[in-house]
Amino acid sequence: MSGIFGAASRKGNCIQSLYYGLDYHSHLGTDYAGMAVYRDRGIERKIHDIRGENFRPKFRHAYEKMSGPYGIGVIGYDIQPVVLSSRLGVFSVVMNGYIHNLDAIIARLQSEGSTFAEIQPDSTISPAEVVAEIISRADSLEAGILSVFALIEGSVSLLVMTKDGVYAARDREGHSTLVIGENGDGFAVTTETTAFPNLGYRTIAELAPGDIFLISGQGISRRCGADPRLGRPCAFLWIYTSFPASSIEGINVEQARYRSGALLARRDRAAGFTADIVSGVPDSGVGHAIGYANESGIPYARPLVKYTPSWPRSYMPSVQTTRDLIASMKLIAIPEIIRDKRIVLCDDSIVRGTQIRRMVKEKLLVNGAREVHIRIACPPLLFPCIYNESTRTTRELAARKAIRILEGSDIPDISGYLATGSAPYRRMVAAIAQGIGAHSLLYQDLEDMAEAIGRPLEGVCTYCWTGLSGERREHPVGMGLDLDRNHRAPHPPHTEGPEAA
Repeated sequence: MSGIFGAASRKGNCIQSLYYGLDYHSHLGTDYAGMAVYRDRGIERKIHDIRGENFRPKFRHAYEKMSGPYGIGVIGYDIQPVVLSSRLGVFSVVMNGYIHNLDAIIARLQSEGSTFAEIQPDSTISPAEVVAEIISRADSLEAGILSVFALIEGSVSLLVMTKDGVYAARDREGHSTLVIGENGDGFAVTTETTAFPNLGYRTIAELAPGDIFLISGQGISRRCGADPRLGRPCAFLWIYTSFPASSIEGINVEQARYRSGALLARRDRAAGFTADIVSGVPDSGVGHAIGYANESGIPYARPLVKYTPSWPRSYMPSVQTTRDLIASMKLIAIPEIIRDKRIVLCDDSIVRGTQIRRMVKEKLLVNGAREVHIRIACPPLLFPCIYNESTRTTRELAARKAIRILEGSDIPDISGYLATGSAPYRRMVAAIAQGIGAHSLLYQDLEDMAEAIGRPLEGVCTYCWTGLSGERREHPVGMGLDLDRNHRAPHPPHTEGPEAA
């Protein structure tokens, strides 16, 4: 996941909106950030490594020196923006997404004579440069963007800056989002609406899947109509990724998390479960925990507190040792709140299981918690994401590790483990619970997750839970699993955990 932001000023200088608007995407990336502005003499850009540093101080000098009517920027994992001189003129590109078939596209372009200069520190070619190269071969910017959509497997939303303004294009699946705002100075386009209020922008348009808009100081215009099919934004945008103040498809993230926690609490209440306190893993588990506490009537407390915002999100860094360090250092336990308590700990997800295991064993149980019950706002993660930077192999995933333990090895068909409440599912969840040291573990199911978000199940991407992708819900690994709502399995009991193995 990356955050992208673009601005167009009526008064001739967009840098303040670009600088501060981009900073509001710092929760979406930890490795690199970059800004580019269009000036009379061409495009000026600045790129910095921000690992271990915050965006604003790193770019303060650039902010004070750069100016121009149009600007784009990105915070993420790749070195961006890229700048290209082509028959279409000089333009710059930033992107958010993941190109699943990137290597095949690069091989094809190189066989046709393309060369690439934007080499990443790991010696790979910048995906943004590949996107720019595809665009440069077309007869127009709009046609080039459509060529990108046609060629890639995965998901790419992008901003393209030219002398005419900023082209904004949302990916055809609608997996990621782009929103346009207006203030007294001009217009902006953003991944997250969090960037708008403090800069005085009001939302005036949300791009539909496949939309292409041109944004300039004079106004906005749609240059290519949207794909008529229903967009399928990543469900994780509401469950984990997005900042609580953001709204996606008109649905506020924090309120969706409240509903998610409430649905988990209802399932526990129906099973007769109770506890002494409810807490959320800071920060993305907090909204789910508040919803759980409000619905259950169990008091909300903070046995784990985050020291400072200087520690980034532990899920984001690309290196496991960095993720582990952040998870260990940023959260501090309060023994006086923990001791002798039965604790419900809410979180957005369990990915690898390393961090929540350390929270349970090294921060809660070691400080005298009587019981720790984990409540997760989404189903077990079973498939690496093909739409964004995330887990890349099944071996990383806690649920797949549990299946390997139960089966003795990897198995090609895991369809038996996907149905909530089935015997294999219960055994898998029990194995995960045992591995992290929890007294019980309850996952949200797909239908309740969609209900919490406020969209139909077919209106959100669920690939990482089901392995199903695309408009027709095709299954790329050939399991042929029917996840139709009419075949929903019953809820598992709240006592899933080591004792249920």
